Amino acid sequence: MTDTVFIEGLRVDAVIGVHARERHAPQPLRLDIRLRFDNRAAAASDALADALDYEAVARRLCDYAAGTGFALVETLAERCAALVLEEFAADRVWLKLSKPGALANAAAVGVEIERGRACA
Repeated sequence: MTDTVFIEGLRVDAVIGVHARERHAPQPLRLDIRLRFDNRAAAASDALADALDYEAVARRLCDYAAGTGFALVETLAERCAALVLEEFAADRVWLKLSKPGALANAAAVGVEIERGRACA
């Protein structure tokens, strides 16, 4: 099975960073997510109940990120991947978390991780 559900450029706001200047207000972050999920049942039934609800995934990740206060993007990425694997029917998740504006001379910095149920 090689089906993928994806969300690109999801904006989440979170208090994140190791510097005091980063801890005063939420910062905009960007998530790109690919979820391995067998889409055949959803395609056959045309029913949301058989699909991986990307709107529910996006809403949950936004809500989760807003309630965190991690120092490292690595920690937030790891926790978001674990949350998706625990709460949704994806078999594997690839997640890229970008922190725009973290470096003055770079568009963004961040991490990319890939996790599966066996690794979660």
